[in-house]
Amino acid sequence: MKDSNQDTIDFGYKQVAKTEKQSLVANVFNSVAQKYDVMNDLMSFGIHRLWKRYTIDCSGVRSGMKVLDIAGGTGDLTAQFSRRVGPTGEVVLADINDAMLEVGRDKLRNRGIVGNVRYVQANAEELPFADDSFDIITIAFGLRNVTDKQKALESMFRVLKPGGRLLVLEFSKPIQPMLNQAYDFYSFNILPKMGQMVAGDAESYQYLAESIRMHPDQATLKGMMEQAGYEQVTFDNLTGGIVALHRGFKF
Repeated sequence: MKDSNQDTIDFGYKQVAKTEKQSLVANVFNSVAQKYDVMNDLMSFGIHRLWKRYTIDCSGVRSGMKVLDIAGGTGDLTAQFSRRVGPTGEVVLADINDAMLEVGRDKLRNRGIVGNVRYVQANAEELPFADDSFDIITIAFGLRNVTDKQKALESMFRVLKPGGRLLVLEFSKPIQPMLNQAYDFYSFNILPKMGQMVAGDAESYQYLAESIRMHPDQATLKGMMEQAGYEQVTFDNLTGGIVALHRGFKF
């Protein structure tokens, strides 16, 4: 059950009260925050870096722009945006999870990325920013964890400037049956064991695998973005549809 008017919603394959999902997701990311970057590299064989680089390249970011990186976590996109917007621009790294935000802040400051980056703990469904504030908004591997995805898309639309664009990078549905079968085997047989060995937490990575399967497919997410008001919505399948990058504009 996804984003309906009912009182329950999916948390992986389980049904939980809508009021509980946010805290349950928080527990997952509190658990994985310290090993998040290591696990990303292991889980994706490093390919997540290419997906994120493609997202940056598709963003149209330029010097002086204001960028919002939602569910920015450990700051991979924020670091790249910071370099590209320069001293006259600004990047806001927003995440609902304080543990992830702290890891991201420490990581970027240790790399000397300061001055044009601001950190905000924020819920994507109720962004604490003024209307028409940002030239670009990204949410990478975060939308599937949001309780009310439609509300979040509408909140992002509100704070996006006219002419601005939203980019949603998220796990999606592989387009080839054989790839889908291999991906399922990997996700449910290998990934939790890897999480146990590296992060000491198989359960959180079981949830992450399940949450991917419960996330809307490419066409459904495109329709949700259009319903929220975005125009010229398109998506690109990456790595056979394991990941998709959706783009939409506010005019």
